[in-house]
Amino acid sequence: QIHPKSSAVAITPASTSLSGPPQATRLAKVRAIAFYLLTGVISLPLFIVMLAIAPIVLATDKYRRAGEHAVNAFWASASTIPLYNTEVVGLENLPGPKEPCVYVANHQSYLDIYTLLTWLPRPFKFVSKTSNFLIPIVGWSMYLTGHVGLDRMDRRSQIRLINDCRRLLENEAQVLLFPEGTRTTTWTEGSGSHPVMGEFKKGAFSIAKKAGVPIVPISLVGTGNLMPNGKEGLLFPGSTKMVIHPRIETKDRDAGEVQKEARAAIASALPPGSY
Repeated sequence: QIHPKSSAVAITPASTSLSGPPQATRLAKVRAIAFYLLTGVISLPLFIVMLAIAPIVLATDKYRRAGEHAVNAFWASASTIPLYNTEVVGLENLPGPKEPCVYVANHQSYLDIYTLLTWLPRPFKFVSKTSNFLIPIVGWSMYLTGHVGLDRMDRRSQIRLINDCRRLLENEAQVLLFPEGTRTTTWTEGSGSHPVMGEFKKGAFSIAKKAGVPIVPISLVGTGNLMPNGKEGLLFPGSTKMVIHPRIETKDRDAGEVQKEARAAIASALPPGSY
């Protein structure tokens, strides 16, 4: 069932409506510090493991790189499970580990990738800004895992993205994209506000159609409430939910039609008015 739309308002990161009382904000700051310390402390030894296995992974699993992904997943799990819980629904809708597909998810928080790496039990490649690959350890780990870089201001980079994703899909890899293109900055009005899902761009759906692979929609619920976009120095208490929806076939279908169906599927699991 799709909930009716309600009013939404653009809220800046400094808005007090997303911070709560001072005591809650202080706790959120402490939790955020714990999160960054935890992920930072474990990053170096795990990166050394990734470097050690890289020659074997590249020689035996050049496109999927499941070994490197497993280290990423452990890294994300160790960083987040001590701090928040995630309910996972729809695991039965996942394709096989070597069945190519394009996952599409809503994007509301820095925690989205951590949550997906922790709870989506498949080796997948996600798209990130090329500048992120230069970040010490984190960016280098992304490079070793084979994630895809994109410079949004460079038309040639966009063409390379399409070709890179198609090459991955042709070699039994799975790709994840956020069709909104960026994290949302819009929230519903009133108390108990939620991030509002933005409009979808067609790129992910065109890639899937050209490769002849299905789209698998994923709803992420609550990550934006725990760590709002623009407030990465706060981590509020709470829990999240990840809903994996049934696949949507792309063969003999218009990419725009698939896009609308995927957006409706993701919206069906979000709070009323948050899309």
